Amino acid sequence: MTTTKTSTSKIADKPAGDGLRFYGVWLIGIAALIVLPIVFSSGGSLTSFSLIGIAIVFALSYNILLGQTGLLSFGHAVHYGLGGFAACHMMNAVVSHGWPIPLPFIPLFGGLGGLVFAIIIGWVMTKRAGTVFAMISLGIGELVASSSLILRSVFGGESGITTDRTALPKMFGWSFGPQLQVYYLIAFWLVLSAIAMYALTRTPLGRISNAVRDNPERVQFIGYDPHVVRYLAFCFAGFFAGVAGSLAAINFEIANSAYLGAIQSGLVLFSTFIGGTAYFFGPILGAILVTYLQLGLTSVTSVWQLYFGIIFIGIVMFSPGGIAGLVMMHRPLVRAGTLWTVIPSYLVAVVPTVALACGIILTIETIARYSGGEVINLFGIGFKPTSPVTWVAAAVLVIGGAFVARLTWRRIADAWDRAATVARDRGYLA
Repeated sequence: MTTTKTSTSKIADKPAGDGLRFYGVWLIGIAALIVLPIVFSSGGSLTSFSLIGIAIVFALSYNILLGQTGLLSFGHAVHYGLGGFAACHMMNAVVSHGWPIPLPFIPLFGGLGGLVFAIIIGWVMTKRAGTVFAMISLGIGELVASSSLILRSVFGGESGITTDRTALPKMFGWSFGPQLQVYYLIAFWLVLSAIAMYALTRTPLGRISNAVRDNPERVQFIGYDPHVVRYLAFCFAGFFAGVAGSLAAINFEIANSAYLGAIQSGLVLFSTFIGGTAYFFGPILGAILVTYLQLGLTSVTSVWQLYFGIIFIGIVMFSPGGIAGLVMMHRPLVRAGTLWTVIPSYLVAVVPTVALACGIILTIETIARYSGGEVINLFGIGFKPTSPVTWVAAAVLVIGGAFVARLTWRRIADAWDRAATVARDRGYLA
């Protein structure tokens, strides 16, 4: 999983060692999902792990559109929300009619909720890619989100639709009341969905989706219809987004209009892009980081969305390939044995870069808390927003940190060029 770029290489050309590493990474990931709640057994940890698992499924589904097919959607939360509502309605129907359907099968119905909407609306939406698709997805997203407050019989208005997951038939004696059981249910669907979505990237449809993303005219020239390919990818993305939404509905036992809104669509876009769209594991990294930051920052600062925006701009400017691209660009140097020549430059750059980051944080928090006068606690040091010392400290950190950091970044670039040249001479870098 870690070494697979979505548009290149053939499985048949891989040596046996690569195959063992590939399956080893998957097994390590599954083992980590099993062991994590045993090591970190507190209620807060289980809730965080559950939310991260849901976010990963959602981000991977979004990458079918953005990374695989090149479709930038601003309304992907529609499938997520409809999946959540479908799951809640199905759970309530199971309870009221006494159907013998246990809770682990409910995400399948949530996925069908997202898929049905994708089948209905996708044919029109995917006729064009690029800006046209992005604008239509934004309009459809806002239309459905607004309709959720009007169609009360379906969406329950502002209060949403509630349900009781413990009222469904038990499976293997599990009632899914404790959060630990819910976590393992989410982990099961996470593994199942990740394997299915990875397998999709290896199918002819996955390959031709990459071709549609890169050059739709050439795809049409060789006999494939780019519109049909985009439509099929849109349907698969809608199904897995519905699965993610149903897992969220099971976790919270409610689905409301917030599931369908622009904030949800923005978060999955952030997760996928920050993690990196070119590699399958990129959205996984992005979902973990964004969910962790969201959970951590909301309790620390009231302007946590601003930090998301700064991180997003920083990724776009300095690492368009995301975190995954940043990690994978070091792979040729590791193979060539030249990475150690770059590490000292990294270590030198850490101090001024951290100082610059602290200056930006101090500036934002000073402006945000100026009227309230709340003390800013930065690494154990208290700063008063109204004090001139705080403003001077922020200015020194930002200006001084930026000046020194730029010098150290140039040193990194020089060291990188030397290491890359050696790696290229040894045949590890094209």
